[in-house]
Amino acid sequence: MSAATPHLLPGATLGVLGGGQLGRMFAHAAQRMGYFTAVLDPDADSPAGRVSHHHIHTDYTDIDGLARLAGLADAITTEFENVPAPSLEHLAVARPVAPGAASVAIAQDRIREKAHFIRCGVACAPHAVIETAAHLAAVADDLLPGILKTARLGYDGKGQQRVATREALAAAWDATGGVPCVLEKLLPLDFECSVIVARGQDGQMVHLPAQRNLHRDGILAVTEVHPDNMPARQAELAVQSTRSIAEGLRYVGVLCVEYFVLADGSMVVNEMAPRPHNSGHWSMDACDVSQFELQVRTLAGLPLTAPRQHSPAVMLNLLGDLWFGAGDDTTAVEPPWADVLALPGTHLHLYGKTTARRGRKMGHLNITGTDIDAVRATADFAAAVLGLPIPLSE
Repeated sequence: MSAATPHLLPGATLGVLGGGQLGRMFAHAAQRMGYFTAVLDPDADSPAGRVSHHHIHTDYTDIDGLARLAGLADAITTEFENVPAPSLEHLAVARPVAPGAASVAIAQDRIREKAHFIRCGVACAPHAVIETAAHLAAVADDLLPGILKTARLGYDGKGQQRVATREALAAAWDATGGVPCVLEKLLPLDFECSVIVARGQDGQMVHLPAQRNLHRDGILAVTEVHPDNMPARQAELAVQSTRSIAEGLRYVGVLCVEYFVLADGSMVVNEMAPRPHNSGHWSMDACDVSQFELQVRTLAGLPLTAPRQHSPAVMLNLLGDLWFGAGDDTTAVEPPWADVLALPGTHLHLYGKTTARRGRKMGHLNITGTDIDAVRATADFAAAVLGLPIPLSE
């Protein structure tokens, strides 16, 4: 946050850079609480812009567009980490901005991100920074096999290549155009998890329970949250590490940090997202305060209350592949939503995207119930109806 901000009560206007699904769900949460919303996004048909009171159709670096947003909004947030940090800096001259440009800039660069994790005492996978040919030549042999990740603009598995030999590493780095990268050693993975925290302007911090995640092809597929989703010791370590990372940034807003739990029970941090996260969508139907309400509260300077989970939950990510079936179909067909919604405890959230494409995030399905066995059974059945891979867990 750029400066101390008084409470912004309902009736104020909250702005967001980015018009995707996270901005849409933020706008819904803000509007439910009585706020007006303004979205800046270059897409005239963006999901968030379609439901917001104001939609500014400009690029994120357009000075006139930013001025219009600052003129409409009493405080401004972002819904994705690759919004230009200088735009947030520019807005912060006129309006409170959370998260701030400095935090977003760190999250945009894996090299700076890992340095921050280390400063906070949070373990990373063994890795090497590769910015020059000399760095490439100096990579230790024991970092192979590994994953080469571009330092910037990587998400959902993009900008990543597995490499097993020095020759493959050199070819992979050359294929990036020689941009700054991080090589991470491949480690024996047991499972993945994440934690979402919200930190207010006054330093108060609350968190959602640790979330167990399953990824397919680098994209989150399933999140499961209940008291036994992972050992208590690992869950507590993930929570405390996330709180340390947020505190080290003097962060204001909602922050998600993802972790790898290794075969020996140890844990290393993967990456952070300075925004609500796909793995926190379950909170919309299984908690009394969702991650998006927490985003509203942190931006408006409202008190933070610890979210209480009232139901075990499974979240299924819904990609555009569901509209095309398992073959090479090119004609989109609406999935059988009525059959899914006939199942107890199902909550469908579609993002208002007008065109389905393979790999595109179109929505998510939350399943809640009285006990995790019943929830899992319903989730498995829903997955079968939709044609999603089963089983839903590792």
